[in-house]
Amino acid sequence: MTSHDKKLSRRAFGGVVGASAAAVGLAAGPASAAPAGATAGTPEERPFRAAAGRRSRRPNILFVLGDDLGWADLSSYGSPHIRTPHLDRLARQGVRFTDAYSGSATCSPTRFSLYTGRFPGRTKGGLAEPIADRSVGLEPTHPTLASLLKGAGYATALIGKWHCGHLPDYSPTRSGWDEFFGNFGGALEYYSKLGLGGEYDLYEGDAPYKDLRYYTRILTERASGYMEREHDRPWLLNLNFTTPHWPWIADGDEEASAGIVRRIKAGERGALWHQDGGSVEKYREMVEDLDRSVGEVLGALRRSGQEKDTLVVFASDNGGERFSYNWPLSGNKSSLKEGGIRVPTLVRWPARIDGGQVSEVPVFTPDWTATLLEVAGARPDPAYPLDGASLAGYLLRGERAPARDLFWRVRGERALRRGEWKYYRDAGGRDQLFRLTEDAREQADRASREPERLGALRAAWERTDAGLLPYGAVS
Repeated sequence: MTSHDKKLSRRAFGGVVGASAAAVGLAAGPASAAPAGATAGTPEERPFRAAAGRRSRRPNILFVLGDDLGWADLSSYGSPHIRTPHLDRLARQGVRFTDAYSGSATCSPTRFSLYTGRFPGRTKGGLAEPIADRSVGLEPTHPTLASLLKGAGYATALIGKWHCGHLPDYSPTRSGWDEFFGNFGGALEYYSKLGLGGEYDLYEGDAPYKDLRYYTRILTERASGYMEREHDRPWLLNLNFTTPHWPWIADGDEEASAGIVRRIKAGERGALWHQDGGSVEKYREMVEDLDRSVGEVLGALRRSGQEKDTLVVFASDNGGERFSYNWPLSGNKSSLKEGGIRVPTLVRWPARIDGGQVSEVPVFTPDWTATLLEVAGARPDPAYPLDGASLAGYLLRGERAPARDLFWRVRGERALRRGEWKYYRDAGGRDQLFRLTEDAREQADRASREPERLGALRAAWERTDAGLLPYGAVS
């Protein structure tokens, strides 16, 4: 991270948020006012340091994914116009990661990397970028975060977007989750629940479930109910919002919803993409609604008395779309430039991790799988070795963060990060080299000045790629 970026992040985190690190409560008012229960102030984030030596029971795990949420779409990451007081409070109560990445540049491959802890290219379903038909999915025989935690005594649930295959062959309930409530496809209209092919796409388990209210409200209600249940064992809840993914429909936009539904029913292909709609203002409404929804779920968690012993991770499945605010990064969703894969990531575990901290350690989605398995006392299946590295030693015991390469591959592009350096090949086949600590925007190509470094990183990428399935393994 550059010195400019550090100043930006601290200004955003302190001056824009304007509340103390001890803030609690669930304000729903404008972000310019301090949240309820907060004291005024401009807190400085401090570099992360583990609170080594603490003990705790195995945590509950709440993993929340936004959908197509860009790196700087939260006010705590520098957004000049979107106000996210609840997520900013979550950051103040835990650790904000500045250099966290998704496992891929689109929806379903990243979800594969989270559920398996492995590169998407290890499985046929992960080669689809993203899954757009019923031909592939996450094979039920493959171990998952849910199945491994279930084997270690956890209750497991997934609420929201699955996007790892369709019925009858693929489902969360076939891959380790005890409960599923949500949608199978990559997108749906927020009121009608119609998917890309015009199919109805809201399910409880494997059965259609009728509810025509705004989708984000339904998911928030379901997740809050899960928090408030009586649980006789630790639990994992994957809460996957579709917000702020297109179509650009905010809560209350029923007329716009009806217009899209008419077009879908008339057979207009691509109507759900809503390429003739949306705006920066509409996008702001959707992100701020996501923030309120996460706040409601965290409020239910607090009321349940489980907050201290629950590890919460909030992230996005990939970089932002066309109305997202990604400054200073280049690129968007589908690209392996920083704006396509660097995502906001927040971690809170009151029993073990102090708040008000920031980490610049590079991490990516499969690392969270390895981390969650370790803190839950579950072991990976040796037949399916993980590609992520556990951060438990770094977060909990004061150990050095694991040193390894972060690898990405999509059709037409490649990228690898090693420390502060990033190797990137664009769709035109041009190899580039960037020093991200000085050039997060990836504008100063160092390839000609550092040919040996470029060659070493390219060779490392190719060694990893040689162990993955070729794209020809799925059409």
